[in-house]
Amino acid sequence: MKTKTLLVAASSLELLTGAALFAVPSLVVSFLFSATFNSGGDAVARVGGFALFSPGAACWPIGKGDFTQRSRTIFVFNLLTACFLGYLKLKGDFTSILLLPACILHGVLALLLARPAYTPS
Repeated sequence: MKTKTLLVAASSLELLTGAALFAVPSLVVSFLFSATFNSGGDAVARVGGFALFSPGAACWPIGKGDFTQRSRTIFVFNLLTACFLGYLKLKGDFTSILLLPACILHGVLALLLARPAYTPS
C-alpha cells in the first residue's frame, strides 16, 4: 500500500475521531469505553478531541515528496494508542464492544506504517 494512502487513512481516522470527541464527547466515551463522566471530564474530552484532530491535520499528505516524518508521527501515535487500548481491554475495567476493534485498528495501522515511518521515500 502506498504511503500516501496510509497517511490519508490514518489521518482521516484521527480527524473524524477528534471532531466527534469535540462535538459529542459523552457519546464517543460511552461507545469506546462504556463509561460516563461529569462536566470536568466533558471539557477534558473536548481538549482531547483537539489533540486528536491536530496530528490528523498535520500528517495529512499534501503534494508529492518525502512523507517520512508524517509517517513516523502517525506511526508512533497508533502504536502507543494500540498498546494503551490493549492494556485497558486486558485490565478489564472497560467492557465496551468497540474497545478491542479500536485497539486492533490502531495496531494494524501501526504495523502498516512501520516501514514507511523509517524508510525515506
